[in-house]
Amino acid sequence: MIRRLTILYGSETGCALDVAETLSRQARRRRFKVRVIAMDDYDRSQLVEEKLLLFVCSTTGQGEEPANMKKFWRFLLKKSLSHTLLKDIDCAVFGLGDSSYRKFNYPAKKLYRRLEQLGANMIQSRGDGDDQHYQGLDGALLPWMDGLWKNVMTKYPLPDTMKCIPDDELLSPSFRMSFIDQVSDPTLLQESSNIPGEFDMELLDNKRITAADHFQDVRHIALYNSSPEFKYDPGDIAVITPQNLPEDVDTFLKQMKWTDLADKYIQFEATDEDKHLPHQWPKVITFRDLFTKHLDIFGVPRRSFFEMLSYFTTNQDHVERLREFISPEGQDDMWAYCQRPRRTIAEILYDFTPLNLPFDYILDLFPPLQPRSFSIASSLKAHPHTMELCIGIVKYKTILKKIRRGILTKWISTLEPGQVIKRVRIVRGTMNLPPSELPLLAIGPGTGVAPMRSFLEERISENAYNNVLFFGCRYKDKDYHYKEEWERYAKDGKLQIFPAFSRDQETKVYVQDLILQQSSLVWNMIEEQQCKVVLSGSSGKMPDQVAYALKRVFMEEGGLDAEQAEEYFAHMNKTGQYQEECWT
Repeated sequence: MIRRLTILYGSETGCALDVAETLSRQARRRRFKVRVIAMDDYDRSQLVEEKLLLFVCSTTGQGEEPANMKKFWRFLLKKSLSHTLLKDIDCAVFGLGDSSYRKFNYPAKKLYRRLEQLGANMIQSRGDGDDQHYQGLDGALLPWMDGLWKNVMTKYPLPDTMKCIPDDELLSPSFRMSFIDQVSDPTLLQESSNIPGEFDMELLDNKRITAADHFQDVRHIALYNSSPEFKYDPGDIAVITPQNLPEDVDTFLKQMKWTDLADKYIQFEATDEDKHLPHQWPKVITFRDLFTKHLDIFGVPRRSFFEMLSYFTTNQDHVERLREFISPEGQDDMWAYCQRPRRTIAEILYDFTPLNLPFDYILDLFPPLQPRSFSIASSLKAHPHTMELCIGIVKYKTILKKIRRGILTKWISTLEPGQVIKRVRIVRGTMNLPPSELPLLAIGPGTGVAPMRSFLEERISENAYNNVLFFGCRYKDKDYHYKEEWERYAKDGKLQIFPAFSRDQETKVYVQDLILQQSSLVWNMIEEQQCKVVLSGSSGKMPDQVAYALKRVFMEEGGLDAEQAEEYFAHMNKTGQYQEECWT
């Protein structure tokens, strides 16, 4: 009898997919026939035929499920589904989230409860991966997997004649790679057409909007698409997949002694019917383009990378060190070696040479380049066919004294007007505008002002002028994003702007301080005018400090006690009068 297991995932940036693939390899070692499928790609008619289902889902926005899970989740919520629908299925759920967010791991928690309501047998308690754990997701994932497989193998034991595949034995590759001398059909080199919701965007402007001597380079990016199908709403998000810079790829190929292969054509063939290349990949590509456009070689790897690398280093001391990294006992060492100094994949490969990497395993070792999400900073009504972004270029030093740069922002900072960013995807944001007759109170420090700008442009284009913006930055003359626009709106009576410049005076002043200073205005807008309050920015201390300031306003201006202020704020969250979109 074939032992079957299906792993369904919901992933926004690839983390959940990576966990799903890790579970798949472990299941294969236990002699399961495994399928790994995005939830929305799963044929739901097969659900009642399953025996063992594992779910892995990440969290996006403020407790939202990932885009490739939404249809499946709506299906599970149907009231017509029987409470015994899943009574013959063993299930387990692992969630990925960040406990600094208020709705930590909400999709996984809701999914777990709904599976129970539909009668599923939960073979393992829910796992809650937390980015804030000092070991990252692995802090919860490793013990959860250990418990999962003990329970699974108790219920699904191997026959006496069969044993698990040992950990030191390399599994077969997911794809076979072959070189091609000549490409007779040029259509094989073409990328597939964009799927609905993807747009190729021409770069109109890439302008630094912070002072030249300011420590952070923040860019105003303007993109153009002439298609009548191109559209977005205020608060929506642009999802962009980066590329590696050609000169960096050339250096990497030289390091790997692959320079002579750079311009050769290659193609991949799946070793399993359930394996598929990403839809945008052409059927034939050059070896150079594989690393320029598709694979992540300069990111900080996950634990699964060290697991795969251990099979390809030829130095036994390196093998032992890599296997120590992936063990529960070695997590501190791996964090100190990789996560703390932010070592990149290319640097790690250099440290663990010599290597013997068969080309068939390239797609198992190197993760795909993952998209990044940015709040849109413009209104389509104010800028027809145009989408604008406000992006901070990521650049910092680690304990190794090396400058690190974000993969996407490093790439996008080099682009010039006229170049095209392909397959930009538009997804719905977690905040939405109030009706134009209601006031808007917007709070957006730093690049968190991006969605606020989209809201304000939209409202002002609709002649809705009851708008208040609290903006925060360090210096009035260095990083006051869109200063001229706010001052022009204020002069025309379309906006009240309250900027907080934290470093322009001896005492630091933040947006939460200005909220308290303007407590009478804030309380009147919230209580008397029933305004919408929106917040965007870093998810560090700022959201909690703003929430605390608002509760103090409720107490001081509204006469509420502490408990009543908490209940008032909770009600605003529940009804959507208060919404926030913050990121780590």
